[in-house]
Amino acid sequence: MNDSLTMTLLDICTELAVTGGKRAFEGRRAGLKDVSTKSTSTDMVTEFDRATEQYIVHQIRTRRPDDSIIGEEGGSHSGNSGITWCIDPIDGTTNFLYALPSWSVSIGVSDHKGPLVGVVYIPALDEIFSATRGGGAFLNGEKIHCNEVTDVSKALVCTGFSYSPEQRSIQSKRVSTFIHKVRDIRRLGAASVDICFVACGRVDAYFEENLHSWDIAAAELIAIEAGARSGDFSGGSSSPAEIMVACPGIFDGLSNLICELQ
Repeated sequence: MNDSLTMTLLDICTELAVTGGKRAFEGRRAGLKDVSTKSTSTDMVTEFDRATEQYIVHQIRTRRPDDSIIGEEGGSHSGNSGITWCIDPIDGTTNFLYALPSWSVSIGVSDHKGPLVGVVYIPALDEIFSATRGGGAFLNGEKIHCNEVTDVSKALVCTGFSYSPEQRSIQSKRVSTFIHKVRDIRRLGAASVDICFVACGRVDAYFEENLHSWDIAAAELIAIEAGARSGDFSGGSSSPAEIMVACPGIFDGLSNLICELQ
């Protein structure tokens, strides 16, 4: 992939994430009118999830009609350019619903080699996390790097829980068995934000399971470009089904703590 195209894709990602995020942020401040559920009674979707995705998809289709698109709210398109956009219009909809700041607009772009461009915009903080493959990771234009912690007992670890009550029970029990072996646990409620916080050193690690491609498509690249290690809980290849992103010096230690319980 040539550098010119990569930078063009990054510019488009950034513009659409920021514009879509600011529109959703202002809309939320004005009040919600259409809130419903999806997979479970706690899996929420709002009019701004749909409107943000519609805006982003329309802009991509207009500017790059031959690209493929995967959108959380169904805005998908099959193209033939070899470029695929993966969109989460509002990652952290429950936070958005409750006017908590931890939600984002996340846009990732991939080619035949894998993730190429990632942008995560957090409107409540006005923070743009971005990365290109091999080009480093940035927060509002400043280069970022994950922490260098090597002692897992000193690690601040972030995680997430499923919308399924049964899965949440299993996941919470797992955390309770090793919470005393790390610095502490955080649960912020948006995978893309959690992973970006690993990238910039606000937390040391993140792990979760049963996600979707749009949850991690942008943020995982950002974390990797910031020096973090990514994989599944046992250190194999990551996937939406199981992902852990951590400072390299504690990845194996945290992996051991989690895998002891499986």
